[in-house]
Amino acid sequence: MSTLGSEEIQLVIITGMSGAGKTVAIHSFEDLGFFCVDNLPPALMPKFLELMKESGNKMNKVALVMDLRGREFFDTLLRVLDELSDSTWMTPQILFLDANDAALVRRYKETRRSHPLATEGLPLEGIRRERHILDELKGRAQLIYDTSNMQPKELREKIIEDFSANKKTIFTVNVMSFGFKHGIPIDADLVFDVRFLPNPHYIDHMRPKTGMEEEVYQYVLKWNDTQKFLAKTTDLLTFMLPLYKREGKSQLVIAIGCTGGQHRSVALSEYIGEFYENDYHVSITHRDIQKRKGKTL
Repeated sequence: MSTLGSEEIQLVIITGMSGAGKTVAIHSFEDLGFFCVDNLPPALMPKFLELMKESGNKMNKVALVMDLRGREFFDTLLRVLDELSDSTWMTPQILFLDANDAALVRRYKETRRSHPLATEGLPLEGIRRERHILDELKGRAQLIYDTSNMQPKELREKIIEDFSANKKTIFTVNVMSFGFKHGIPIDADLVFDVRFLPNPHYIDHMRPKTGMEEEVYQYVLKWNDTQKFLAKTTDLLTFMLPLYKREGKSQLVIAIGCTGGQHRSVALSEYIGEFYENDYHVSITHRDIQKRKGKTL
């Protein structure tokens, strides 16, 4: 594959039969760090590729979903692909998602959707017309996935296996501290309330400090209740994290909350994040650490 600058350029065009899994596919590429565009009209591809080239290395991993919009739509796409064959800086890959007629009909019945090419509302009629339209494009595909017997999780794992730079499932543990008085994070998967622990806020010289500072950190951790909480919580998380990863989650947000999000939750988030940093890709954030009464960043 060609390069632009020192970075490898990846352009993946995701297409195939309606109902074969393009939505799962585009979400999987997003998890792999690709810049994703859903239903980009082929007529706009030359301009998009020009922007991609001019961006330097800022758009070096791109996935485009080309969904069915008619025969003319794919005639344009095939013409653009012919033009790309002469490109010296990038070679696109076509990922074609397919499934047998029985699987596609079953999926349409389960979702109660109508096929975009079914004039009478019968899925099988639309599926057969679509196969005919896509026949040439399928022949050009570098990768063809038959999703007839795949669960969404299996399709996602296959995409990660084929397109991940390190061929390993990406799984990030995000540990976030917050203050309950500022609201529970809406993106939290697990929430732990540590307001039962002694609060450094009531010690005058610690009040303006945060759990990032050693004195406060040690104060929060020195209590027996804190040690019991950490032992039980890390035991629980050690059990749960591999299961979340096995189920195909790309990330897990663990939110640790105290009253204001400055002391207890910050110290414990730091501890838990460091506890798992050798086993997982860990990100530690402190949502409310800079908030004070009457002042918000």
